[in-house]
Formats: sequence, structure tokens, C-alpha cells
Amino acid sequence: MVKEVNIIGAGLAGSEACYQLLKRGYKVNLFEMKPNKFSAAHKNKNFAELVCSNSLKSNDVTSACGLLKEELRMLDSLVIKVADRVSVPAGSALAVDREMFSQQITDELKSYPNLNVVNTEVESFDLTKPTIVATGPLTSDSLASFLKTVFNDDYLYFFDAIAPIVSYDGIDFDSAFVADRYDKGTGDYINCPMNKEEYEIFYNELVKAESVQLKDFENSKVFEGCMPVEVLAKRGIDALRFGPLKPVGLTDPKTGRYPYACVQLRRETNNLDMFNMVGFQTNLTFKEQDRVFKLIPALKNAEFLRFGVMHRNTFINAPTILNRYFQVKAYPNVFVAGQLSGVEGYVESIAGGLLCAINIDKHLNNLSMVDFTNQTMIGALSNYIECANPKHFQPMASNMGILNGVGERIKDKKEKYKKLSDIALNKMKEIIEENSIN
Repeated sequence: MVKEVNIIGAGLAGSEACYQLLKRGYKVNLFEMKPNKFSAAHKNKNFAELVCSNSLKSNDVTSACGLLKEELRMLDSLVIKVADRVSVPAGSALAVDREMFSQQITDELKSYPNLNVVNTEVESFDLTKPTIVATGPLTSDSLASFLKTVFNDDYLYFFDAIAPIVSYDGIDFDSAFVADRYDKGTGDYINCPMNKEEYEIFYNELVKAESVQLKDFENSKVFEGCMPVEVLAKRGIDALRFGPLKPVGLTDPKTGRYPYACVQLRRETNNLDMFNMVGFQTNLTFKEQDRVFKLIPALKNAEFLRFGVMHRNTFINAPTILNRYFQVKAYPNVFVAGQLSGVEGYVESIAGGLLCAINIDKHLNNLSMVDFTNQTMIGALSNYIECANPKHFQPMASNMGILNGVGERIKDKKEKYKKLSDIALNKMKEIIEENSIN
């Protein structure tokens, strides 16, 4: 008899888990509320929609996210495979054409005859049936309420903000110039420089601009990795110049030197039509975004194809609920994948979906589940999920600091990261062979 698994959510984690189980011969019931219902941040009817950015961060294997992507390639990740296929120039980062990315993942999954897509909102489910919950940081209120009851645990919330997208045609190239930081890339970024006077005018209007009032969450927390630009600005007049507007490595050809401050725009698609304002996640009202961001000289005539918005992120207190296999301790047939589990980031969500699929397969076949160990980045993330302090649990993105040490002190950071990367990739190869992962 063909084994059957339910997957709730067709985002990055759910799509990856779905592929891993389909190719192993499972019948998968994939529950996705789109297109019948959309969250506040989702617009695309297809699977694996990217919301906050089109960038999957660095491809350099000596960086945390680059190493994680390479591990996923070794494990035959569909989502990373498609990302590589539809990538757009972004220097050393892996950025993708959002529309092509989601469309190709959707088409590939739907090509499997053993996939059953159910377009409905899941409000509750049978905890005895094999299930992967991959509803992400925007889990619907009804399902979140059900899970809160099941886990007998308070949810933690933080808020995530999305950056605006501008049209290429509205960029003033009398002010802007094309260049990559330190010339590392192929001219993938449009740079919008500001002198001291221009920056101070922009800054003063930004910090006093009107924000959207967040309902129902009076004690909201802002996650550092996606902090709204206006919140960061209020930390001090130079906070932006040492953050998303840092000018170092960008020589303005008109002056022959670094600008005082510089806003970078990164292309969203392979066509030169849409550009993301890098680091400009925001909760300003649409009217204020249009007013304040047009104070950036190169964007004085900007056409905003999408304004920034802020939305709720939801995650469980993983150390009290999950083990290192992302399996719910109290309900062994239930696994939690993606950002709902407490990993933070696109690639980390993909990794969680893949890990859940591998281990629910092992679990249903009465085999030992796979411990990737904290020598690999995937294993280090799952170790954090299990072993973090539950009293102060916060989402974790991949970083070199969570990997198991090299056994010796290496002062040179590049050398240390290279050695950690080599250890991780060798260990991953060993784990794949030992556990017959394909």
C-alpha cells in the first residue's frame, strides 16, 4: 500500500517537503489555502512564493547561508535547483526571478501523479495522521489557535517588514549609477547616492513620518534581521549610514569617491523592470513612503510597483515542543517545518522542509531518523531548535557560530570559516552515504 502524508502549506518548506516525499513514492495531500484565501503579504497564486526579498543570500560556501545551500544541493533540493535555474545577476548572492521561481516549482510538483492539491484553509487536523505543518510565519489565525491549544504553549510573535519595489523607468540616472560593492559582481545593483545635506533632509523626514498602527499587538517586537528602516533610523542619525545605506565600496563615477550615503536597488526579475530597495523594509503608510522615499534624489520620480508592508510572524517555542528531527514530541506522526518551527530565513525554511521529509519517511518505515550533527549547517540549526533555552527562545538564521568547532583556535576568520565549511561538506557526504539518502 502506498503511504500517505499530509502537508499543510505550500511555501518554501512545504514545497521542498512535498518534492522529497513525492520522489520517494508517497501520496502527498498538499493543503494550501491560496488562491481561495491570501495572507496580508501574499499575492502569487503559485507555490513557494517569495515575499520579503528575491535574494537567497550568498553562494559563497564559506558563508553560513552559502554553505547551507550547498548542503541542500547535495541533498537534491528542488527549491534550490529551481533557484539556480532562474537566478538573476546579484553579485555573489543567489537572487531569483520571483515569478519564474514559483511557477517552475508549482509545475514540477504538479507533474507528479501522486500529488493531491487541496485548496482550502486548514483550521485543525488529525494529530494521529502523518502530517508536516509548514504554514510558515503567516499561519492563519484559526490554525494558530488550534496549534496553541494542542501544544499548550503561548506563541511568540515578532513583526516582519517588506521593502518597496520601484519601476526601472522611474529611476533618475542623472543621480544614480550602476556598480557592485568593491566591484564584486557584474553591475547588478543600481546605486542612489546622497550628499550630507540630501541625507539629513531625508533622515529628518523619515524619523517623523507616520507609520501604520499595528492592531492587536501592543507589545510588538521587531526582529533584528528585518527591522523597518524608520525604526533603525531612530537609533541615531548615522545608523542608516552604517547599515543599509553604507557607502563603502561604492565609488560614485561623478565624484570619484564614496558617497556620504547610498541606497542600493537590486533587480527583482531577469527583465530590467522591477527593483527592490535593499534594506528598506518599512511600516510607513503608503502615502508617507511615496513622500519620504522620493526625497532620495535618484528616486524623485519613482513609480512604486509595491509599497512596503509589515506583517506578523508566528513561531512556536520549539525546544519545548520539537526534537532535533523537527518531530513533535507529544505527537510523533506530526512534524513542523520552516519558520513556524523557529528557523529564520528563506534557505533555512527550505532546509527544515527537506529535513522533515527525510525524517518522516524514516519514521514511517521504522528506521532511525537522520541526525545531521552540528558539524553540518542543517544539523546545527536542528540542534539549536532542540537545545535552545525555552525561556528566551528566538528564531535563528544560519550562522557559522552554531557549527561545531574545528578543534583548534584559528584567529584568521576566513581560514576558520573555510575549515568549518570543508568539515561540514565532508560530513554531509558521509551522512548521505551512511543513511542512503537520495
